[in-house]
Amino acid sequence: MLRAWVRVAAALFVIGYGANQFSPLMVLYREQGHYSAVTVAAFFAVYAAGLAPGLLLGGPASDMWGRRKLLLPALVVSVPASAVLALGGVPVVSEGALYVGRFLFGVVTGVAMAVGTSWVKELSQAPWDPAADAGAGARRAALALSAGFGGGPLVAGVLAQWAPLPMELPYVVHTVITVVVIGALLRVPETRVVAAMRRHGLRGSLRVPLPARFRRVVAPMAPWVFGGPAISFAVQPAALEHEVAGLGLIYATVLTSLTLATGVAVQPWARRLDRRSPVLAARAGLAATVVGILVAAGAVALNSPWLAVPAAAVLGAAYGLCLVAGLLEVQRMAAPEHLGGLTAVYYTLTYVGFLIPVVLAALTPLAGYPVLLLGPAALALLSLAVVARRGRQPVPQPGPV
Repeated sequence: MLRAWVRVAAALFVIGYGANQFSPLMVLYREQGHYSAVTVAAFFAVYAAGLAPGLLLGGPASDMWGRRKLLLPALVVSVPASAVLALGGVPVVSEGALYVGRFLFGVVTGVAMAVGTSWVKELSQAPWDPAADAGAGARRAALALSAGFGGGPLVAGVLAQWAPLPMELPYVVHTVITVVVIGALLRVPETRVVAAMRRHGLRGSLRVPLPARFRRVVAPMAPWVFGGPAISFAVQPAALEHEVAGLGLIYATVLTSLTLATGVAVQPWARRLDRRSPVLAARAGLAATVVGILVAAGAVALNSPWLAVPAAAVLGAAYGLCLVAGLLEVQRMAAPEHLGGLTAVYYTLTYVGFLIPVVLAALTPLAGYPVLLLGPAALALLSLAVVARRGRQPVPQPGPV
């Protein structure tokens, strides 16, 4: 019988799978839907617009009402969200369906990420898993999400390249997997049963206190969790599409899968770095972000699809290091009654990074990608300096329940 945390981790996997299966399909929408680079980048942005309210309401709400009452409905709604995205292949409704589907998927992904991550953390401790170490919850949640983020685009890209119904079949596969996971989640024990809403009222319970270390260390790092990967699998394929004519879809799939696979591979190392120093993994991740963006700029400047491959690997390593570092920081500092809320704020900040491709695409009339990418590299270097300086402060302990 599967452990309870494994079932919730499967929910994180399937929600990450559905959220990121769209990434390689952007090439398909550009080639067959004839959308501009700005429009395709906007599909990413509208997803982030739905994600923010899903995170910021779903996390605190699960602290009040329990994890199951939020996560199960989110998974159920992800099924029609995939169906709406499948309508993107219908010419009459395609663009509108993609915007609506991406926004809807953003909302359910936000709820599921905040709630599922908190639930895995709670199920990775006594009495449900007394043998787990203190960082097991963060590590398991990050691994499940990353595997979903990587598996979704790999399967979707292969199906879109070689299977029939390229704009519909990937979403059908996600729907089938999601239904199976919903059934597995029904018997997972609830870990959060409180009366916070009665004590503080709805409005007060939705307020999430942000510790000083969160503002000074976690917040400057968070946008680069997905900022680097967005450059890897959104900016690089768009900038190099003329160099991979006819193979744009599978090339984007390779870059996306490599980015996320590397992110998964480095996560055990991130945990070991964190044991040595709570800020070491964050510093390593931000340094890798700077290097990866510079390599990506070089790949575009040289029109080299091959050089984009190591750039994707470095940016993937940066993603894995930063994601785990942030979750470990949050889970150390969050009081139990605010775990879902603080996790939600962290994830909201991470998704700011998905705005980078939109901004860069909008600025291309002014300069080429090689020059434009120097801006994010400089900002990532500034974030590294801030985190390295402020991360020396003691790690706060969570307050009483």
